[in-house]
Amino acid sequence: MTSIEPVYGTATLLLIAAAAVGLLLFLILRLRLHAFVALVLVSLLTALVTGISFKDVVPTLLQGFGSTLASVALLVGFGAMIGRMLEVSGGAQVLADRLIGQFGPERAPLALGVASLLFGFPIFFDAGLVVMLPIIFSVASRFGGSVLLYALPSAGAFAVMHAFLPPHPGPVAASELLGADIGLLVLVGLVLALPTWYLGSYVFGLWAGKRFELPVPTLLGSSSEAMRDKVPPSFGTVLLVLLLPLVLIFLNTGLSTLAVAKVIDGGTLWVSILRMAGQTPVALLITVLVGMWLLSGERTLKDMEKLMDGALGPICGIILVTGAGGMFGGVLRASGIGQALAGSLETIGMPLIVAAFLISTALRVAQGSATVALTTTAGLLAPTVAATTGLSPFDLCFLVIAIACGATVLSHVNDSGFWLVGRFLQMDERTTLKTWTVMETLLGVIGFAFALVGWWLL
Repeated sequence: MTSIEPVYGTATLLLIAAAAVGLLLFLILRLRLHAFVALVLVSLLTALVTGISFKDVVPTLLQGFGSTLASVALLVGFGAMIGRMLEVSGGAQVLADRLIGQFGPERAPLALGVASLLFGFPIFFDAGLVVMLPIIFSVASRFGGSVLLYALPSAGAFAVMHAFLPPHPGPVAASELLGADIGLLVLVGLVLALPTWYLGSYVFGLWAGKRFELPVPTLLGSSSEAMRDKVPPSFGTVLLVLLLPLVLIFLNTGLSTLAVAKVIDGGTLWVSILRMAGQTPVALLITVLVGMWLLSGERTLKDMEKLMDGALGPICGIILVTGAGGMFGGVLRASGIGQALAGSLETIGMPLIVAAFLISTALRVAQGSATVALTTTAGLLAPTVAATTGLSPFDLCFLVIAIACGATVLSHVNDSGFWLVGRFLQMDERTTLKTWTVMETLLGVIGFAFALVGWWLL
């Protein structure tokens, strides 16, 4: 995203950002304007007010929209197809039964959260969530209660793993910029991620599930449909379909790491082919094809084509709203609002780890993207970190975690993840703010508290 030279000072830019968010909430919550229309309108107005030239306004809007869709549309589309096949074939119910058998009915949310923590190590937040949704919905339908009781522990697990641990792009980039050891960061990140998830996601999910009664969404299908298979697939088949994209993605990550470490030649043909197969969209495409073969049951090719078509219809609105959220965040990034706020915080003077958290938080609130907030904050602080003596390897890891925590808090209307979760769980914007936004903020604050304690003790 190309940034412009800010036309206004920091204070004015902050007022514009606050007014844009306020206008967006007013249009959606009070005037009941559709979120897609409201996001595009406010993005256009914000671009004009912040001084983006008339000839650059539309390209800026399209760049933010298109870059978000490039990463989200394929993942959501393929994920919805996989979810639909798992649901209609009975595979989701098979996995749900096995999870409940291991953990017990009373620990169903914990079972989903633990599974998501494991899946979330190699796979990105949005891809992991859409693959887990049919299992979440199946468990929620079986045991009743609000879908939030089951969805929030799972979504929070993916969010924590995405923010805290390599091989996800944010912590990897931040560790490289600050000089933190990747191996040590995996250890430190895992030690801090588990209690952070338990307190901020699992415990909060139990509370929110009792406070907000939401029915199980039907956009991935209903377990009571007549077309549901009478003979479900085996547990091994279901596990293969679920683990296949994770294995492919993890293979790509592992080969990339080995290539960087000069253990293997990253330019060889076989490495290039396997790494391409492990790119998330390709891995999900392969999984869709394998799923069509293994989960088809007695359906003909024509039946499977109708099934796939039915999976895509309900999620089109999700994709468009998510892309528009990325458009709004892209305008805020291009206008320089986030950089202006981060720069003003950097000059105040405070403990390095506190400054890291606050600058990352400011960038997260201003422009929405957690990965952008992570990498930008690390880049801003890299010269200061290099000039600071006495920082241990643990200190550098705690700095990365503090930045990741700031990039997690306060997910709101300029974050594509806000719309993705809200639309998939069929929540209105008020409920999404009261549940998803609060949970993300708890994860960030709790994780930062743990990092701060580690900074002082080690």
